[in-house]
Amino acid sequence: MKKQYLKTKPVCKVTFRLQKEVAQSAKTVNIVGEFNNWDIYSTPMKKLKNGAFTVTLDLGMDTEYQFRYLIDETKWENDWNADKYVPTPYGNAENSVVVV
Repeated sequence: MKKQYLKTKPVCKVTFRLQKEVAQSAKTVNIVGEFNNWDIYSTPMKKLKNGAFTVTLDLGMDTEYQFRYLIDETKWENDWNADKYVPTPYGNAENSVVVV
């Protein structure tokens, strides 16, 4: 995860990246979280030639956003480089958190 704080706007450009080791042979990966109202289809990630997936989002500053990756619409995965993790209200899972 890479963060770029803008001087002209109260926005942070955050580039999320799901490594090939995690994505394996995935055909699709969507990032799903508080920044898109947990909509599983609204934020697809781009597949790179090396098999990783990436997307850059403009996120408001001074906020924490919970999120997860949805691989091939069936498997949930956390970001291995998240700023922190918090328990979800659904069973024994955790959400990744990005702090901007």
